Amino acid sequence: MKKYKSKFLLVAGAILMLMSMTGCKNPTDAEGNVKLITTASTFGEVFKEDNWFQGLFVYPMSQAMNYLAPIIGAVGAIAVVTALVQLIVFLLTRKSTVASQRMQLIQPEMQKIQKKYEGKKDEVSQMKMAQEMQALYKKYDINPLSSFSMLLQLPIIFAIFLAVQRCDAIVHGSFLGLSLEQSPWNGMKEGQWLYIVLFGVMIVAQMASMMLPQWLAKQKAMKAGKKAPDKNPMMSSMYMSMGLILLISIMWPTAMVVYWIVSSLVNIIKTLSIQMLYLDKDPVGKKGK
Repeated sequence: MKKYKSKFLLVAGAILMLMSMTGCKNPTDAEGNVKLITTASTFGEVFKEDNWFQGLFVYPMSQAMNYLAPIIGAVGAIAVVTALVQLIVFLLTRKSTVASQRMQLIQPEMQKIQKKYEGKKDEVSQMKMAQEMQALYKKYDINPLSSFSMLLQLPIIFAIFLAVQRCDAIVHGSFLGLSLEQSPWNGMKEGQWLYIVLFGVMIVAQMASMMLPQWLAKQKAMKAGKKAPDKNPMMSSMYMSMGLILLISIMWPTAMVVYWIVSSLVNIIKTLSIQMLYLDKDPVGKKGK
C-alpha cells in the first residue's frame, strides 16, 4: 500500500508541476483583465502569445461556446461543451471511473481489514494487511492503480474551467436577465436576489454531486445485507474543497456559478449512469455475502 501511495503522490506531483510550469491560468491584458477569446481569435495567436495549454485545450472549448451561444444561449453552450468534454473523458477513463465508484461499494470490507490490524505497526502485520487488501481488490476486479489515470482528466477539466472565463460569448452573455459578468455578491448588494437563488442552486448541486456516490454505496450495502460503510475519511477534505469553491464563486462572475451547476449535474448523471450500466450488473454485492 505504501508503494501505491508513493506512486500516487509522484504522479499527482508531476501533474501539478506540469500545470504550474505551463502557466495554467488565464492570461491578462495590461489592465489586469482576462484576455477574452472571440470568434476572431486564432489558434496560432493563442498558442504563440499565451502557451501551448491554452492553445490546445482552452482555445477550442472557448470557440465551441462562442459559436454555440448565439444558437442555444450562453448556458446552453456551457452545458453542451461541458457534457461533451465529460463524455470524452469518461470514454478515455471508463475503467478507472467505474473502479472508483466500485471502491465505494467495498468500503465496509476495507474498513473491516483496517480495523483488524489497527494499532499493529510491525512489518509482519503490515504485510498481512497489504496482502488481504490485495486479495480484496482481486476479488472484485479492482486495480488500485486505476485512480492514477483519473488524474489525467484534471488538466482537461481545468481547461474547460478556464475556457468559460475566456469565452467572449459567455462573459458577455446573460441568463434569466442576469449578466453573467456580474458576481452573485455584487448582484445581491444591488438587490437582485435571483443571483443568490442561482448561487443556492449551485450549493445544492455541488452537495448532491459530492454525496451521491457514498449514498449509493450505502444503499447497495443495505440491500446486500451488509453493514453500511463508515464515513469516508476523504469527506472532510471534500468539504474543505467545496467550501473554498463557494467562497471564491460568490465573488466571481456568475458565468462560473453556472459552470459549477452544469458540471455538478453532469457528474450526477455520470454517477447514476455508471451505477445503472455497470455496478447494478456487477457481482460486488453478491461476492461479499
